[in-house]
Amino acid sequence: MTSAFDPQIPETAARKVEFISLSHLNPSTELNPIPTRGIDLKYFRTYVRALEEGGYDYTLLPYGSNSADSFVVASAVGQLTERLRPIVALRPNTTFPLVAAQKLATLDQLTEGRAVVHLISGGSDAEQARQGDYLPKDRRYARTSEFIDLLRRAWTEPEPFSHDGEFYRFDGFGPGFAPYDGPIPISIGGQSDEAFQVGGEKADVFSFWGEPLDDLRGEIERVHGIARAAGRTTLPRIWVTFRPIIAKTDELAWRKAHEYVAKIADTFGKAAFGKQIFQRGTPQNVGSQRALSFAERSELYDRALWTRTAAVTNAAGASTALVGSPETVAAAILDYVDRGADLVSIRGYDTLADAVDYGRHILPLVRQELAHREATGRRGTLQSEHLGNYAEDYRRYATAAQA
Repeated sequence: MTSAFDPQIPETAARKVEFISLSHLNPSTELNPIPTRGIDLKYFRTYVRALEEGGYDYTLLPYGSNSADSFVVASAVGQLTERLRPIVALRPNTTFPLVAAQKLATLDQLTEGRAVVHLISGGSDAEQARQGDYLPKDRRYARTSEFIDLLRRAWTEPEPFSHDGEFYRFDGFGPGFAPYDGPIPISIGGQSDEAFQVGGEKADVFSFWGEPLDDLRGEIERVHGIARAAGRTTLPRIWVTFRPIIAKTDELAWRKAHEYVAKIADTFGKAAFGKQIFQRGTPQNVGSQRALSFAERSELYDRALWTRTAAVTNAAGASTALVGSPETVAAAILDYVDRGADLVSIRGYDTLADAVDYGRHILPLVRQELAHREATGRRGTLQSEHLGNYAEDYRRYATAAQA
């Protein structure tokens, strides 16, 4: 592959990339679950500080029916950091859109323009029902679509307005509380036809889990095609999420990967971490179904994508790994950048230690390559020199570590 490496920057490549990590509230992990329902404040402060110091651009504050409130945690992140942008995960069924607009604008003002919202339409009927939402799955994205329209109107309408829609009705609202400096970015994800339609037409960001390069590129083209058909001139940014497993060398990374996956499988089998007890059987959401189909077809894809972590967790959330040395994993991330991803979420299984390691060893490599591209108009050598699964040694390490 080295001799065939094309130094030309692909037309599909993103020119700018920003990094996301998920914030963790306590030291419980899928490797070492610790029974808790609370926030370890010292740990949380340390974690958020590590993201800021590590050079991450955003942190996702997740939401679940039995988790901490994402708005409150996002507000804390805003006050504990100067630069990190909190992404509030929000389910439209839990907060009336005008109240959500008010809360988000308040966060945005408190953080001087750093707020982002990620709308979760809901992939599981059982999880939605835990908070009283019985809307059929095929209508939840229609509700999200209406929700997005009302968020933006609440932030921008100069005069009071009324609304009588399928899901929401009110009279004489506004003008609403304004964000710090213009509308707040809105992200959505999902793999259903409805998700693509709403995301392509209305979202600022469309989110994917890590999957094989060619498959992801097809999905990007699909969402961008819908955006163009809707008359949009600014296309949704593409967010892709991975769970990297790194060590000094590819061989050591594979030893770690197989130790990790055994622990993760044991944790999932015991339903000992988070909401895993609710995520057995055939997943309802298309994203998990898709991840499991990739895992069934092959464990290894492209330079460094490993699907066994998805298989042993029943694809319960973002779970596909990138395995290798920092250089191999950074090269793999650049492969996705070359396909059009410009928001890259990396979060590990050893949560705090991995966040620190990624900040020290992966983010600088990716940013160095992008700076080289900007300065020279050509790709550097990282991808041609660190081949991962394109070389025999890597495949041998992956198999040997399994024994």
